Amino acid sequence: MAGKKAAAVRTISPLRKAPTGIRGLDEISGGGLPRGRTTIVCGGPGCGKTMLGIEFLVRGALEYDEPGVLMAFEETPEDIAQNVASLGFDIQDLADKKKLFLDYVAVEPSEIQETGDYDLEGLFIRLGSAIEMLGAKRVMFDTLEALFSSFSNAAILRSEFRRLFRWLKDRDITAIITAEKGENTLTRYGLEEYVSDCVISLDHRVKDQISGRRMRIVKYRGTKHGADEYPFLIDEQGMSVLPLTSLQLQHEVSNDRVSSGVPDLDQMLEGQGYYRGSSILFSGTAGSGKTTLAASFADATCRRGERCLYIGFEESARQITRNMKSVGIDLEPWVKQGLLFQESWRPTQFGLEMHLLRIHKLVEKIQPTAVIIDPITNLVSGTSQKEVQSMLMRLMDFLKGKLITSVFVSLTEGGASLEKTEVGISSLSDTWIMLRDIELNGERNRCVYVLKSRGMAHSNQLREFTMSKEGLGLIPAYIGTGGVLTGSSRLAQEAKERAAALAEEQENRRRQHEMNLRRLNLQAQIETLRAELAEAEQRIEATAQADEVREDQTKRDSAKIAKSRGA
Repeated sequence: MAGKKAAAVRTISPLRKAPTGIRGLDEISGGGLPRGRTTIVCGGPGCGKTMLGIEFLVRGALEYDEPGVLMAFEETPEDIAQNVASLGFDIQDLADKKKLFLDYVAVEPSEIQETGDYDLEGLFIRLGSAIEMLGAKRVMFDTLEALFSSFSNAAILRSEFRRLFRWLKDRDITAIITAEKGENTLTRYGLEEYVSDCVISLDHRVKDQISGRRMRIVKYRGTKHGADEYPFLIDEQGMSVLPLTSLQLQHEVSNDRVSSGVPDLDQMLEGQGYYRGSSILFSGTAGSGKTTLAASFADATCRRGERCLYIGFEESARQITRNMKSVGIDLEPWVKQGLLFQESWRPTQFGLEMHLLRIHKLVEKIQPTAVIIDPITNLVSGTSQKEVQSMLMRLMDFLKGKLITSVFVSLTEGGASLEKTEVGISSLSDTWIMLRDIELNGERNRCVYVLKSRGMAHSNQLREFTMSKEGLGLIPAYIGTGGVLTGSSRLAQEAKERAAALAEEQENRRRQHEMNLRRLNLQAQIETLRAELAEAEQRIEATAQADEVREDQTKRDSAKIAKSRGA
């Protein structure tokens, strides 16, 4: 019907979120914690519950202009302020600026009796006053179990939890409540997680004497979120969550090429080198020249005026710089010019997540165009190959996302298959360059070849890898019926071939000389024969002319005789 009113269009509003400002957490939560709702952060002692809540308040006050209230039940504000000062958070200064309200509620279980009329009215009045005074948008309770430690009635607990959460929601307060982990439940009472809108579980575990922290968003109503376990770290800059590698594989790519630092190797890569932003793997046995090849790439990067980050797990920065001078690579000027940044630490010093986070922070700080990790094999110590592979996959994705060319050095154990790495990342690498030693006639010589290089028609030749004070070079290896010859065997074979070539050249010259002599002799004989022929022809011609003269004379004489008789 024309007169019928059009149906009203209903707009669906997405869940509002309050960004935490914590690196990585906003990414896996899809934008932050649910705004105007309550989030439970649970876990055992020392896992970082209080740290997460305080950083949520601090980041909110500093970065999003959202004042907050910290209500503690176990530690005084002075103790908390002192504890978090080492992490770079001055919460007392924020309190003085009226951006944060610190409150301590002392609860003595012996002074509380459980009755059916027990409620949180006093807490609400105290909290409401603080919120009104600051205009607070964020609240943290640490920890709520202290308030209910004397009560065992599940009905009262559930009722008061719901009342508290509803009270906060009615005032559009985004709240974090820390809770201790239960024996078989996420929290001690096993009730809070059912009445809250978001539950984040933190875990602090120790494996092979190396500690690590994990985070998992167990529950998040009304939105999609990452449900995996994510490693996180707490350092002098606060908390950092490391999301797993992206499954989208939507990295930007570049057609630019960068030199390897070895012209002969560039020639094996279509004469142009690596693709910018690609991942390169150098693998080989000990002493095959992997670090030298990596240092050459670092030198080439700095020569282009670009920054390079070199991370070593075996040698100190000074040792690498000293050693490279013996092969004509001087890295010291680049360090002084602020183009080369060398970092060295033992792989057993931290867990994998700390290594990954430290590299992330160095990259963010330095903004390099190339990163070298030497070697990645040492990371396997104290952990599993699968965990190392996952960590390196995340690192590769991180570097590719920033179009940073990365070089990974991998040690291959002697006697093992050369076309295999200890950490199993060869399939993830864009270019795989293999270095190997060839033993022959009592000596070992280095060889290099490009096993794969995606996106280019690379050389399939085996080259001998030489290092001297003049620099690095790749020499085509001698390949004959006896196999591949390198080093002195190659030189001896080349000398033998030169001698054979010289002898053959001399024999050819002798044969040519004999041919020339024979040609001269034949030419002389031909000239003699020609002279004799010419002389014979002259005699014949003279004879013929004499015969003609005689014949003419005879005819004249005959004519005279005939004439005289007729007279």
